[in-house]
Amino acid sequence: MRKLHVSENGKYLMQDKKPFFWLGDTAWLMLQKLSEEEMRTYLRNRAEKGYNVIQTVLVHTLPGVSESGSSLAPGMKNVTDKAYWDFVDRALDMAEELGLYLGLLPSWGSLVKDGILNQENIAGYAEFLGKYFQGRSNIIWILGGDVRGDAGMNVYSVEAEILKRYNPERLITYHPFGRTSSSLWFHDEEWLDFNMFQSGHRRYDQASMGEWDDNAEKETFFGEDNWKYVERDHGHGTMKPTLDAEPSYEGIPQGLHNPHNPYWEEWDVRRYAYWSVFAGAAGHTYGSNAIMQFYKESDGKGAYGVRESWQDAMHHPGAAQMQYLKALMESVDFVNGKPDDALLLFGQKERYHRIAVFAGEDYVLCYDYSGDQFLLDLGRYMDRPMDAYWMNPQDGTYSYITTLQGERKWLASPVARKDKANDWVLVLRAVCFQ
Repeated sequence: MRKLHVSENGKYLMQDKKPFFWLGDTAWLMLQKLSEEEMRTYLRNRAEKGYNVIQTVLVHTLPGVSESGSSLAPGMKNVTDKAYWDFVDRALDMAEELGLYLGLLPSWGSLVKDGILNQENIAGYAEFLGKYFQGRSNIIWILGGDVRGDAGMNVYSVEAEILKRYNPERLITYHPFGRTSSSLWFHDEEWLDFNMFQSGHRRYDQASMGEWDDNAEKETFFGEDNWKYVERDHGHGTMKPTLDAEPSYEGIPQGLHNPHNPYWEEWDVRRYAYWSVFAGAAGHTYGSNAIMQFYKESDGKGAYGVRESWQDAMHHPGAAQMQYLKALMESVDFVNGKPDDALLLFGQKERYHRIAVFAGEDYVLCYDYSGDQFLLDLGRYMDRPMDAYWMNPQDGTYSYITTLQGERKWLASPVARKDKANDWVLVLRAVCFQ
């Protein structure tokens, strides 16, 4: 597969000379819980929905047991258990056939946090991974795994430097603790090619819950405003791409821990995706409660109030709706676009009434979660006709509104839907005459 690299402006990813819009799925336990046949079904389902990156973990716990029956102890003598690594090779082959990159976590973050992977043994494990996967073209290394960077900064730095030595062109990033970003610890490290943040699973009113995943006081809580992580990451002196690698999962309780809370649904995952991408994120990762743990009814009680099997969750509406955002972004020159709230003359509000605006030389995109009216300043587009459409993010359909020409201001008035959500995307495109 073609190599990935960072765009010249430092904000996006490229696949050779073509813009690469990251559309990821969260499949943490794929290599531990799925058979080859199950994995092929899952990967094909995601590939056909437009996903191009699958985030998964090589070693989640010790011993990590996959369908192949292998047990692993990273950095220890049996790290080269052949049966398991052959299984991983076949997973990579499947993914490559389908045009998918695997975002591989060498280990889950708890193994570093608990000292199982440490400065004494991390070099051995990283050397093994570097050599074993040196020739693979469809790997993106994701260090961390739901853990703060300061739980093992030296360990991760050694790991990253060794992995880079074996394949300098392969991208490396870091998956952080909830409601934090990799930029808090690693932004200026040469090995970090792009940032990831985890906006997490909490509502605006769930800043402190007395749970293990409460944030440290120094870490800003943005609630559901995941677009603010993009703004913060892009505010560093050195520009690097960033994206939400773990927003609220479809089908998980709000706040994560209590299944008596409402669950996050399809309209919620759409909102996180459009808000962050229109703020300038390099893509987005979707997540499903059932799929991230690959829950089967034979497992008994699953984690986090899971309500259905992973096979059923594959067909959830939010998972299918992500492709419409990807197709929209790929239809414009998003690499040279920018978030542009200044185009709003009125209508900008807070929280669920935020209007997210992303614009380029010949297009304007506005995501309106609550179906509110807003007024656009189109002064810089007055010299060309602009076709206006409402795009329904539920099904990707476009409905023509009018052609604008010479209007300095224009009032957008979404039509009310008889659904639980009333989100719309306003799409303005310059008319091209043949």
